[in-house]
Amino acid sequence: MLRHIAMPRGPIELAATLHLPDNADSTAPLRAVVLSTPGSSVKEQIGANYASRLAARGIAALVFDPAHQGQSAGEPRDLEDPYRRGEDISYAIDALTTIPGIDPQRIGVLGICAGGGYAVHTARTDHRIKAVGTVVPVNIGASFRSFQPDGPATALDALADARIEEARSGEMTRVNWLPDTLEDATKAGLTDIDTTQAITYYRTERGGSKHSTNRRLSRGDSLLLGYDAFHLIDQLMTQPLQVILAGRIGNTGSYDTGVQLWELAPNPVDLMMIDGAGHYEMYDEPEYVDAAVERLTNFYVKYL
Repeated sequence: MLRHIAMPRGPIELAATLHLPDNADSTAPLRAVVLSTPGSSVKEQIGANYASRLAARGIAALVFDPAHQGQSAGEPRDLEDPYRRGEDISYAIDALTTIPGIDPQRIGVLGICAGGGYAVHTARTDHRIKAVGTVVPVNIGASFRSFQPDGPATALDALADARIEEARSGEMTRVNWLPDTLEDATKAGLTDIDTTQAITYYRTERGGSKHSTNRRLSRGDSLLLGYDAFHLIDQLMTQPLQVILAGRIGNTGSYDTGVQLWELAPNPVDLMMIDGAGHYEMYDEPEYVDAAVERLTNFYVKYL
């Protein structure tokens, strides 16, 4: 059962879908989970795959488009601001606590890929979140810093110069999250399995969405370069934590990041590695997603 809702976020609204168990109207107040999705993704993609399965197992699940992206409001468009991504989660919890049939004392979060880092970062200081689940979590700040051939400080210098030019021209620069096609990837020399699987998911009918532009504002990259999703979690994130990892270690960094998160968190309670799965196969391959959701359901039933 789906409910499409508009969530207030200050002066704008976020577009969201609440996935509810079929018997939601006849049961006691429900546990609920807010989905924090990967960078560039929208609510109809990875988040919906997990939210629908959680709802089928009796847990309400809310998935939304981040501010500035998808069907949510917010200007400029295509901005990936890690701090606002975290605030989006808190606004989603605000909305959940006002919905009849949702127990405001039993709300958790599920973060996937970059959304895993955003979920963790938010849970540190928003203790309305009672349990934190992650699937192939990524600390997007650490990832962006590692991608800079001349180092992050040099990249920030270039971004500063670029923003001066944007202010003068009045035109904002956008870059691709991924090559738009496998052919573009091959021309760029990006033929590794993870890039190939990412494009096959995001940029084809398999997982593509008309609401996902595959573009981000370059000016947001300076925020990403200075962001650390795990800052102070050893002191502040007291909630029980679940980490689910893909067993095939690729180049996304999610395996090492998940292990780091597990070691840093004060209250890790469940670690699962799904043999044979790659990072992007955890997005929609039924065998792997079903295994993850079964484990997540047990985790949320126990801790929410």
